[in-house]
Amino acid sequence: MIDLLISGGTVVDGTGGPPRAADVAVHRGLIATVAPRLDLEAAEVIDAAGLCVTPGFVDIHTHYDGQMTWDEVLEPSSSHGVTTITAGNCGVGFAPVRPGDEEWLVGLMEGVEDIPGTALYEGIQWHWETFPEYLDAVAARRHAVDVSILLPHGPLRAYVMGERGANNEPAGAADIARMAELAGDAIRAGALGFSSSRTMVHRTRSGEFVPGTFAGFEELLAIGEAVAEAGGGLLEVIPADFENGTGALFEEIELLAKLSKQTGLTVSFPILQTPAAPSLWLSQLDACDRARQSGALLAPQVASRPFGILIGLPSYHAFALRRASRSWRRCPTTS
Repeated sequence: MIDLLISGGTVVDGTGGPPRAADVAVHRGLIATVAPRLDLEAAEVIDAAGLCVTPGFVDIHTHYDGQMTWDEVLEPSSSHGVTTITAGNCGVGFAPVRPGDEEWLVGLMEGVEDIPGTALYEGIQWHWETFPEYLDAVAARRHAVDVSILLPHGPLRAYVMGERGANNEPAGAADIARMAELAGDAIRAGALGFSSSRTMVHRTRSGEFVPGTFAGFEELLAIGEAVAEAGGGLLEVIPADFENGTGALFEEIELLAKLSKQTGLTVSFPILQTPAAPSLWLSQLDACDRARQSGALLAPQVASRPFGILIGLPSYHAFALRRASRSWRRCPTTS
């Protein structure tokens, strides 16, 4: 007897092959058999007639960094067939954090990802300082989906360098060595890898560029090498000018390829289709192919649907990047 029989569904198995009518047998948590018709005794039978049967989806780019500390269901992802998520993307997150800097990290996430600070303030309990302690806090909950987390550059830089790191001042040799050391500790504690952002679009709630936006190659390389030495992992980087796709973007792809070749790690980054250059993504994929032929491991991320945002004066709007708008957001509230 098997544990579960899913019968009569249309199987889309993720291999790229055509959908097909098939039954799926599951036993001891693993798929045992997939065949057109299975005559098996099962403890549970699901009639999937008229439905698609697919593997669980892996969402490699999420920002559940706060929500996963208080919400074990992790909706809406768990309701959409997602079975594994990756958080800590874009160089933003909530660890490591020195006592007293929690509000600044909330403003960092709120500015970059437009997640309401009110929800983060109410939900996060801050039972950690170091990144390994943060992983322990997440692991203390039993989530509906599997969770993986990247070490974010912004909190790491601010933790090591204080205001100098938050203000994007150049990192010294001692700063870089300490960031690399902590990156290695994070990987050994269970982090999936490291993330950073170099785009001008990502800003804090007050309009400042996120820490790491102008980090030198030496800083990225040292952290990447520490990740590799600690057991490997993934580097996720939002490249400069990725939202516009000018020549600077292709220089960034070359930089990421160099980073990959020198660390031996896979570097993942997003590819966008811009209205001004609707076929630009093909040129970016060609650049990735050339980089892979030279020994780099580049893995571009392609969104499954167009980006969308909620527009409002406290967050993103048509004038958000204008100087006058940023000045207005810094002004104290007046009656």
